[in-house]
Amino acid sequence: MFKNFLGNSPVWFKATMISFLVFNTIFYFILSGTTMGWIFIAEFIFCLAMALKCYPLQSGGLLALQVLFLGLTHPMYKIDHDTHEAVLDAAGNHVLGGVYAEVAQNLEVILLLVFMVAGIYFMKPLLMYIFVKVFTKIKSKVVLSLFFVGLSAVLSAFLDALTVTAVLISVGLGFYNVYHKIHSSDLDLDGDNTLDRKQLSGETLEEFRSFLRSLVMHGVVGTALGGVCTIVGEPQNLLIGTKMNWDFIEFFTVMAPITIPVLIAGLLTTVLLETTKIFGFGQKMPPVVRDIIEGWMQKRDAERTKKEKYGLIVQGISAILLITALALHIAPVGFIGLALIVVQTAFMGITDEHSLGKAFEEALPFTGLLVVFFVIVAMIHDQHLFAPIIEWALSKDPASQPAIFYLANGVLSMISDNVFVATVYINEVSAAYDAGKITKETYEHLAVAINTGTNLPSVATPNGQAAFLFLLTSALAPVINLSYLKMAKMALPYTIVLTIVGLIMVLYTL
Repeated sequence: MFKNFLGNSPVWFKATMISFLVFNTIFYFILSGTTMGWIFIAEFIFCLAMALKCYPLQSGGLLALQVLFLGLTHPMYKIDHDTHEAVLDAAGNHVLGGVYAEVAQNLEVILLLVFMVAGIYFMKPLLMYIFVKVFTKIKSKVVLSLFFVGLSAVLSAFLDALTVTAVLISVGLGFYNVYHKIHSSDLDLDGDNTLDRKQLSGETLEEFRSFLRSLVMHGVVGTALGGVCTIVGEPQNLLIGTKMNWDFIEFFTVMAPITIPVLIAGLLTTVLLETTKIFGFGQKMPPVVRDIIEGWMQKRDAERTKKEKYGLIVQGISAILLITALALHIAPVGFIGLALIVVQTAFMGITDEHSLGKAFEEALPFTGLLVVFFVIVAMIHDQHLFAPIIEWALSKDPASQPAIFYLANGVLSMISDNVFVATVYINEVSAAYDAGKITKETYEHLAVAINTGTNLPSVATPNGQAAFLFLLTSALAPVINLSYLKMAKMALPYTIVLTIVGLIMVLYTL
């Protein structure tokens, strides 16, 4: 049983997980619910950090099941913090809450993952066509990195960070698969068998992985830089904007004194990292790899059939429809993704179930992991783990509250989900405003601090932003050797710069 437990994971990891489960069971009867809540958070973060040793759905899922079994939260009903019993309303009915409430609140994100990522799957040929052209035209790694950051930021400001990350993952996997196909087969691009297979292994392979890793990390940070700017950039932005009655333009205008300087600082950080080659950045594309990709593109252009050319046209029209639909917000993002699947498959003739099923393979494991994560989030909510911090912040001088909220939100977003943290904080601040404890001006300042605080420092770890977690658990992460710790290390300079610049602007403008 021990051999099969968590499959091929290292023995020490299996033993650690078993010790967690035993420890939690024993100390549940000794420690308070609040203390156990923080212990479970630390253990879950450990599971995320070991994502390349064992997919967190299994290891983290066991912890989530134990959280439910011990009654620290409930699958469907709200529980009382002190008695650990289900809360009843005046009529004696259960009050809905717990994991069900978290999933219901984030249903749009789940639909997005299931359908939008699958929709992007059918657009891979077009994405590869565009990005190969970009890769071969832009020789400078600094300019290419700025292109990735800037494009991701612009798209995330109007679309969605997870959608943009899905594109980055598809492009990264596409490039790696081209290289791998040449490296592991007898396929020759030039027809004269002059390609040295040994030249493609060892150091060259690691350099190419480092190159892809740095570009994807630039891109995923770009999703945070753009996502903080607009009301549609992140899920919590919409919640905050709705609470404050801000429309798209007003939200952008209110946030701009902080978000625009942060965006500029982020772009400058990209240039600095690529020129100094620190924190795992700066690796250029090996010349032999560039030759392979250029040769592959020329070969594909020459061999492309009429059917494939027609497919690119369908994908291009679908991309225009996608951007238009997302920009106008004519429907929830997940529904738009489903429409994208229908249009592309119908007009490209992809009608058998097996071909459709492949499109969903990438997103569904992460969707399961996200629901497991909501168990931990529900536990945080039911055990009021953040309540003392909120009460302490509101007790401080109103002039210093925005900076305190910015930092408090930032730290908590590093270890928890930034959407959850923003939801808790804006609801508490709204309640304080309704009760007359804070002024309208303070209320608006705190809303800005909560939005920027949950969006910027949260790039420190994959816990804070779903886009980062999606990348970490994707099929791309193991092929480019992107682990939890490596992601945190590469995000560190961005975290420091974005947090400090954001804090300075909060202190200066609010």
